Amino acid sequence: MIGLSETPERYEKLGFTAGRMAAGMRKFEQRFGMPFGGGVKPRLAASSRSCRAVIAAREESPELGYAALRALQIMQFTTAGLLDDDNALRGALEAVDGLDAAAAVARIDDPEVVAIYEEDKTRTRSAHGRPTHVQNRHSDSDGPVRYTAPTVIFEMPDGRWLEVGGFQPFESYDNALANLDPSLERRPTPDRAAEAVLAYPIGLTTAEVAAIMRGSDLEDADLPAAERELIAAVDDGELVGIPAGTDALWRPASAVAAEPGALSAAA
Repeated sequence: MIGLSETPERYEKLGFTAGRMAAGMRKFEQRFGMPFGGGVKPRLAASSRSCRAVIAAREESPELGYAALRALQIMQFTTAGLLDDDNALRGALEAVDGLDAAAAVARIDDPEVVAIYEEDKTRTRSAHGRPTHVQNRHSDSDGPVRYTAPTVIFEMPDGRWLEVGGFQPFESYDNALANLDPSLERRPTPDRAAEAVLAYPIGLTTAEVAAIMRGSDLEDADLPAAERELIAAVDDGELVGIPAGTDALWRPASAVAAEPGALSAAA
């Protein structure tokens, strides 16, 4: 967790407003096709408490940590919810199967969680001289040369590692994995868009499904085609589309049905 801000004042000093932040999201939506809400947040919000909520979930298991991060991403980018509002955090985390949302939020100020958070912050600010720095895909907005949120560092048990800094095309990650572990099995492109969602019960957006459906690196992701297939799968009862900003989170109907109250939010 990077921990970009402990208080909203940091953003205010940089000249940000809730409106400016909302306008900036349009660039990401247009470039990547991921879902974003169209509204303006009631105010600026710091990220620290949400980072620590993710760590609290991650301490339960890596899988719950990832699911918590994704739930808070969806809340942040598609709703009016604020990352420093404990009620908003709790509500978003209640969608994570197997996580005690109230307990995770209650641990935000736990000294153990705070200590891990500080370790995370330090590590994210250790990009000086590393490949991400060399490629100029780092940030120094708060002092030390740090990694930006899209950065992925792949590490192997034997100490080998590769990092893919900042926003990069899919092939960069593909190349890193293939070089680190040639024994990995490559899954073929699914015959149907629904198959991609069934493989990821936590849910996928249309852009993610479209990326998976690419037959080769010579083909562009076809979001409209993927969406048509996904809608048909919802009509057949195989999937559920849960509205999320300008898009939907597509999930297996069987996984949603197993979660009390989840179907009431599905479309």
